[in-house]
Amino acid sequence: MQGSQSTVDPSEVAKFEAMAAEWWDPNGKFKPLHMLNPCRLDYITRQIAAEFDRDLSQPEPFKGLRLLDIGCGGGLLSEPMARLGATVVGADAAGGNIPVAKVHAEQSGLDIDYRHTTAEALAEAGEQFDVVLNMEVVEHVADPLSYLTACKTLLRPGGLHLCSTINRNPKSFAVAIVGAEYVMRWLPKGTHEWHKFITPDELFGLLEKSGVKPVDRKGFVFNPISWQWSISDRDLSVNYVTASVRAD
Repeated sequence: MQGSQSTVDPSEVAKFEAMAAEWWDPNGKFKPLHMLNPCRLDYITRQIAAEFDRDLSQPEPFKGLRLLDIGCGGGLLSEPMARLGATVVGADAAGGNIPVAKVHAEQSGLDIDYRHTTAEALAEAGEQFDVVLNMEVVEHVADPLSYLTACKTLLRPGGLHLCSTINRNPKSFAVAIVGAEYVMRWLPKGTHEWHKFITPDELFGLLEKSGVKPVDRKGFVFNPISWQWSISDRDLSVNYVTASVRAD
C-alpha cells in the first residue's frame, strides 16, 4: 500500500522481500543486524528516556508513548520497544516482512500493530507519533528528502526522530559492501548501493530541510577483535545514528 507520492524504490523492496523468512535467524542473512541490535537499542532507549524523562530502571518505562518503527522488517526493534511499554506500530513497504513479524510477535506474547504501508501513506492518513525509529532505511529510498519530510510529518510537536544509516566514503565501501557482502558474506551481494550512502553532514542538512532539529549524532563501530559493536562520539566513518526533534 503505497502513497501517491511514495519514495519507495521497488528494487530495494524486492531485495528484502527475498530475505523475509530469515529475519529471526541470528546466523542468517540478517546476522549483521542481530549483532548490531544491542548497540542500537542502547542508543535508542537512552535517547527516548532523556527526551521524555523516563526512568529505564522502571518496568515499562515507555508506557504512554506511541512509537513508529518505519522499515520494521521482522520486528527486531519493534519487539523490545513493545516490551518497554510503548504502543508500537511497525510499518514496512516490503509486504513479505509483515507476516513474519506478526507471527513472531504473537509467539512472543506481544501486541504490535504491524502494517504493510509507507511513511508517506501514514502521513497522508494523519497518523502521529511521539517517536519515529528510522533505522537503516534512508539509504534505500528513492528520494531521501521527501521521505524524511514524511517522517517529520508523522511526529507530534516535541517528538523524537532517530535515524541511522551508512556514511559515504572509501572506508564504508570497503567495510559495508566489500567486507559485509563479498568477504564475510553477511549480506547478499547488491544489498547496498554505495552511491546511496549519505554523509553525516548531508543527513543533518536533509533533516533540517525536512523540518526537524538535529540534536545528536554518534557512530556505531565494529571491533573485529572483540567481535562487538560500540557507540562512539567521534568515529562516524561507517555506521552512524542521529537524533532530531520536532520543535513546532
